[in-house]
Amino acid sequence: MKTSSNSSGTPAHPHATAPRVGFVSLGCPKATVDSERILTRLRAEGYQLQATQAEADLVIVNTCGFIDSAVDESLDAIAEALDENGRVIVTGCLGARAELVRERHPEVLAVTGPHALEEVMTAVHAHLPAPHDPFTSLIPPQGVRLTPGHYAYLKISEGCNHRCRFCIIPSLRGDLVSRPIGEILDEAGRLVESGVRELLVVSQDTSAYGLDLGHRPDFWGGRPLRTQITELARTLGELSAWIRLHYVYPYPHVDALIPLMADGVILPYLDMPLQHGSESVLRAMRRPAATEKVLDRLTRWRADCPDLVLRSTFIVGFPGETEDDFERLLDFLREARLDRVGCFPYSAVEGAAANELPNPVPESLKQERLERFMEVQADISREKLAARVGQRLTVLVDAVEEDAIIARSYGDAPEIDGEVIIEGAWEIDPGDFIEVVITEAGEHDLWAQPVEDEE
Repeated sequence: MKTSSNSSGTPAHPHATAPRVGFVSLGCPKATVDSERILTRLRAEGYQLQATQAEADLVIVNTCGFIDSAVDESLDAIAEALDENGRVIVTGCLGARAELVRERHPEVLAVTGPHALEEVMTAVHAHLPAPHDPFTSLIPPQGVRLTPGHYAYLKISEGCNHRCRFCIIPSLRGDLVSRPIGEILDEAGRLVESGVRELLVVSQDTSAYGLDLGHRPDFWGGRPLRTQITELARTLGELSAWIRLHYVYPYPHVDALIPLMADGVILPYLDMPLQHGSESVLRAMRRPAATEKVLDRLTRWRADCPDLVLRSTFIVGFPGETEDDFERLLDFLREARLDRVGCFPYSAVEGAAANELPNPVPESLKQERLERFMEVQADISREKLAARVGQRLTVLVDAVEEDAIIARSYGDAPEIDGEVIIEGAWEIDPGDFIEVVITEAGEHDLWAQPVEDEE
């Protein structure tokens, strides 16, 4: 995802003397939250957010460095900012590889790593001092955000304790550091009060939330609460907003979240990064390798919550993956029957332990397996969505176009899942909830008509 400075909706400060900062945000939702915090701090200190890089006094680029294509995109974005503006501060995951950034772009003003708010602001202050105008300190209580006004990402922790061979996130963002539960709930409350209708809970490992703190108690609204994912989800569910969980590993204690979904406390939606279905490949990845237990758990979850929608991501072509391993993955996919699936061919990342593994899979074979994988999942997705025809659903409106409403159901996360399309012109606004009946289904999207009010 790539966004620019004024997508937050914050108006530019009217004083022409306010220093102007351009902003480019790349990468995952966790990086988006980092960007929002930097933008909020900039506005709090009176900086003007400039949508056009050429007209800014300097540009900040929040980079991604997870896979090679993301590295290339980040380096290109830095080059573009240097070409358009010439004064660039680099932050984010690629910033953890400062030597690479400076080798390619030695003229950048400063380089910091991920979630480095204070370091970024120190660099900004050094190259573009903050204005001294009290009026510029006025910002909304929810801060500056890059998402539309009706949904927001809520990051509950930083870092990860896993050491998956294909991943360099721990070396970029460190080990798990959970936020205090009271602080998270305060932020969530401010967001909902500002008009946010959906909170998307994100972290590197959402189900591990609070583990580093020993699940110690904290207070919110005078109530003692354990720093633990089920307690957090239950309390978030008291707010007037959809609560959607991302990046949840299928650990046994996640079972406790399913009743909250069945009871409507949080959305019956889980985003689980399973990565593969062959136990030998999972062991090579250093991932949990009990696929039968995962399938048993999915069966129990669906029995307890029939409306549950499951999303996951997978990697094909990991070093050493045999044809038998790949067939086991396809068998897992057919049995798991996940609702939403993403798949990526394995890409070597500098610094990842997987680079040392033998028997790399040829690129042509990776692509062939990716296509075969997506063919199997396309059939599953098509069948799953076809079963929705005739159902009555509540949907959240994302956009109102001239001849259609673009919305999402509880089963669709923004930007990564499908849409519910309501054709025609309607008097409605983004962020509204409406009741619809599904009339048609495709491979990814649904079509619907509003439910007529009953007299």
